[in-house]
Amino acid sequence: MMSDVALQLEHSIEARVSMEFAWKYRTDIANWNDPPARFVLDGPFIAGSRGTTVLLGQEPLHWSIREVRPLTTFVLEMQLDKALLRFEWRFDALSEQRTRMTQKIVLSGDNAAAYLEQVEAGFRPSLADGMRRIATEMAAAERRSTNGR
Repeated sequence: MMSDVALQLEHSIEARVSMEFAWKYRTDIANWNDPPARFVLDGPFIAGSRGTTVLLGQEPLHWSIREVRPLTTFVLEMQLDKALLRFEWRFDALSEQRTRMTQKIVLSGDNAAAYLEQVEAGFRPSLADGMRRIATEMAAAERRSTNGR
C-alpha cells in the first residue's frame, strides 16, 4: 500500500557487463562487499530463503528473499516492528555488454516513522557511491573471468 510509505530512495547505475553476468554476480552473496557488514544466506538465492546481516557489536539483522524473477528483479525484505524495509533490485539490458541496475529502498508500515531517521542516515548518503562501487567491482570481475584469471 503506497499510503504507508515513509521513505523511498532509488538510484540507477550502468554497468559495463552483460545482464546475465550482472544477475549472476549480484545474486551470489559472496560478492556482497559492504564492510564492516557481513552477509549470510541460509539456502539458495530463491524466494523464501532467509539471510542475516552481521555487524560487529550489534544484533544480527534478519531478512528474507521475497521475490526472484531471474535476470530481471529480486526483492529483499527486512521485517521491523510494525514496519517493513524493502530492497528492490532491477536489471535492464541496455546492450550486450551494458546493464542498468536500479536499487529502490522502501520503508513502509504503521511504525515506519520510528525507523525513518536511521534508515535515511544509513542509506541516503551512501546509495549512489555503493551502486558505483558494485558496478566497478562487477566489471572487474567480468574482465577477470573473460581473461581467464
